[in-house]
Amino acid sequence: MVLKVYSIDGTELREVEVSDEIFGCEVSDGSIYFAIKNELANMRVGTACTKTRSEVSGTHQKMFRQKGTGRARMGTKRSPVRVGGGIAFGPKPRSYKYKLPRKIKQSAIRSIFSLKNNESCLRIVEDFNIESGKTKDLVSVLKNHVKETRTILIIQDDNSMIKRAGSNVPWLTTFSYNRLRAHDLFYGRNLVVQESAIKKLNEFYAAK
Repeated sequence: MVLKVYSIDGTELREVEVSDEIFGCEVSDGSIYFAIKNELANMRVGTACTKTRSEVSGTHQKMFRQKGTGRARMGTKRSPVRVGGGIAFGPKPRSYKYKLPRKIKQSAIRSIFSLKNNESCLRIVEDFNIESGKTKDLVSVLKNHVKETRTILIIQDDNSMIKRAGSNVPWLTTFSYNRLRAHDLFYGRNLVVQESAIKKLNEFYAAK
């Protein structure tokens, strides 16, 4: 498959060869679902905590005598049926993390790239660098290619200056080619990929 490469100012420069199995494969809805579900689960903090009847404060003394009152028998004030008592089967701190097979993750990324390509939301831009690290310089480049909507910028490596410039842009998220998240890619309205990152994607996400 051949896709167009655009210059920084938005003009068409040349064409680049991309892998059909990444940008033109059959979209797997199941892989996308499981990958996003896994990422959201791994982000959960899991700090919810309630006290059981053995942890709440209060006396262990029997509230009133067993017989002769006409009331139902009652023991400690800490019982879950009492106001201020412990919580039965309440949440405790736990980890929601689980591991997803690597092949499903890669299938999800390939499916999302193919989906965005089919929807004409993918744009390849020649390599550029923001040497000043200023937000306005990066925004001036991106405005030639996308509107101010939820945008994902994929670069070749951890370019600190580009990431620094994009950190103040509320509608922009920057990723290295090998550290992508299915959730962000799927919900991004536009994907802007540097030309060198495309070549890395062809190698990194090739079916193995």
